[in-house]
Amino acid sequence: MSYTLPHRNRRLRASSPNRGLQRETRLHPDQLIYPMFLCTGQQEQQKIDSLPGQYRWSIDLLPEICAENFKKGVRSINLFGNSSEKTPTGEGALDPDGLVPSAIRQLKQLLPDLNIQTDLALDPYTDHGHDGILMNGHVDNDATVEILQRMALIHAQAGVDWVAPSDMMDGRVGAIRHFLDINGHTKVCILAYTAKYASCFYGPFRGALDTAALSGGLSDKKTYQMDPANRREALREARYDIQEAADAIMVKPASHYLDVVMALKQNFDLPVAAYQVSGEFAMMHAAAEKGWIDLEKAMEESLLCIARAGADMILTYFAPQMAERLQNGPLS
Repeated sequence: MSYTLPHRNRRLRASSPNRGLQRETRLHPDQLIYPMFLCTGQQEQQKIDSLPGQYRWSIDLLPEICAENFKKGVRSINLFGNSSEKTPTGEGALDPDGLVPSAIRQLKQLLPDLNIQTDLALDPYTDHGHDGILMNGHVDNDATVEILQRMALIHAQAGVDWVAPSDMMDGRVGAIRHFLDINGHTKVCILAYTAKYASCFYGPFRGALDTAALSGGLSDKKTYQMDPANRREALREARYDIQEAADAIMVKPASHYLDVVMALKQNFDLPVAAYQVSGEFAMMHAAAEKGWIDLEKAMEESLLCIARAGADMILTYFAPQMAERLQNGPLS
């Protein structure tokens, strides 16, 4: 080469210390939220076939596994309930002695520093599998919101730190905030599923919750979950959720919607969460089992990219594994 290059960017990539000095995105266990599933019984650890390495836990086993993960740095969990007695209106969601409220009380008694979030939606409790109340072949928005308010209050009374409405009903964030406040639970935060898309990547999760097959005249959730083709709509949803006093806004799924994560981060000053959903998790495991990818490297890269796009919080089934990996030092 007969001339001197004015810029040699590779100098900054020449060694691990150099790369570390200029690393723009860093992961920390504090960013990770571990979704966990509950089941009835005692000493129950039920394997979830669709989610490798994940289980449904009976309440008596929950503190031990949460304490173990807490030592790794996973200080936040998101609890999902279940009910074997599913009904058209999902009354199981309003049982103050149900799985979720009982688990909150147990965990807060034994692990008071654990940050507990709970899912607010009716699909684990309805016999038609939808996230709300069906009336005349459609999901009734306002009737559903009323039940979600009561569900949120039951969780708050049990001691929850965050409620996370995942139903995508209009106005539910404001209605829940108002209902919590007038009942004296002003400290409970709301993690709004702001941009929850009607995605095919939720399949393994539905198996984990044992949700009923969709029925009642609606064969999908496209009338309330978002169209995967839309990004501007996510900005509109975020504006409404923020006006209604959401404490954080979320995109779900994560990896295939990084542009949406970035758009929310760039346009709003609230914390942004992203949910690395069951299908994303299961695909990496399936590819690793075939020998096509390195699972640990795929885990690291996928979570790093979600954070790079702007996610402050990441819900992921990799949370314990990733936190343990981070204890061994920064990613290289």
